[in-house]
Amino acid sequence: MSKTTSEVITCKAAVCWGLGKPFTIEDIEVEPPMSSEVRIKMLCSSLCHTDILYWTEPLFGIFPRVLGHEGVGVVESIGEGVIDLKEGDLVIPTYLGECRECENCISGRSNLCHKYHVQIDGLMLDGTSRMSIKGQKLFHMFSCSTWSEYTVVNANYIVKFDPRLQLKHASLLSCGFSTGYGGAWKEAKIEKGSSVAVFGLGAVGLGVVAGARIMGASKIIGVDLNEWKKEKGEVFGMTDFINPAKYDKPLSELIKEITAGMGVDYCFECTGAQPLLNEAILSSKIGKGIMILIGTTLQTSNTINPFQLIFGRTIKGSIFGGLKPQSDFPVIIEKNINAEFELDALMTHEIQLDDINRALYEVAKQPDCIKVIIQMSKDV
Repeated sequence: MSKTTSEVITCKAAVCWGLGKPFTIEDIEVEPPMSSEVRIKMLCSSLCHTDILYWTEPLFGIFPRVLGHEGVGVVESIGEGVIDLKEGDLVIPTYLGECRECENCISGRSNLCHKYHVQIDGLMLDGTSRMSIKGQKLFHMFSCSTWSEYTVVNANYIVKFDPRLQLKHASLLSCGFSTGYGGAWKEAKIEKGSSVAVFGLGAVGLGVVAGARIMGASKIIGVDLNEWKKEKGEVFGMTDFINPAKYDKPLSELIKEITAGMGVDYCFECTGAQPLLNEAILSSKIGKGIMILIGTTLQTSNTINPFQLIFGRTIKGSIFGGLKPQSDFPVIIEKNINAEFELDALMTHEIQLDDINRALYEVAKQPDCIKVIIQMSKDV
């Protein structure tokens, strides 16, 4: 087994100093990995809407911080007790772990591990940080912080992958697309011949579309305000498209018109837009329709109409698409290697780390933006 180096690494990282403030590219210090940890050289990363939430929402206002939770890298060094990884392994850091021993892991009903849970306090499992700048502690994002040239991650939050998987594809699979795919596969467990509606055709929504297609759904309705998303949705398997801006009817009525007045078996809300929650519920079938909430929102002004739930509809929340990193990621990775997904269609923009502010302030707001890939290393 390889042993960790004892050296602190100085590297570039995008540091956020306060709520909504521009990022600065700084020289930071990244400590060696402790027990059960690895230090990763990041090769590329990507931008997710959750990164923007952690940048702009007071609830997550812990600074200074290194953000980023999607990415791919190579193991640079390992700490004591790490037995399944070695230096040089290609890996995907995730924000969920899997112990395979706790109540949730063995239940088959949840991917929220009690032992390796989502780290929202900006620290490692032992309550400390591995990053600093001029002696000042830097907070992590979840368990990874991928907008740094090097990062330290607990080995239980890491998935090793086959080098046949393209590095940029690996970054896309680390969160967004896999979250959507898992929503169709693991959360909904869509049956063959089912009808599905997907609100929002970003990386997550397109992952749902791909998952629904592979699970055998007969009708997959994509919903988005951007007309050009119709072509993207069709690439992944969408059968019908609705741009709500073109109609004066409620979205749920438009979906019922496509489904002979019945609504869909499964409706996925991937936008996080509060006004769409009740429309998503109403779009599902009376008696057995299931609405799965994947889109992230912190707004609580609109309430769910309980009257519609009395008629047998179900709402289910989902984090990470119900995926367990160690158990489920190898399946998704193999499907991508076998070209079952068109992930190139997700990559609409590519930047260097130095351009992170332009990506956040300009590129991410462009109507043709789905996924921004951030080049972290010249090795890619």
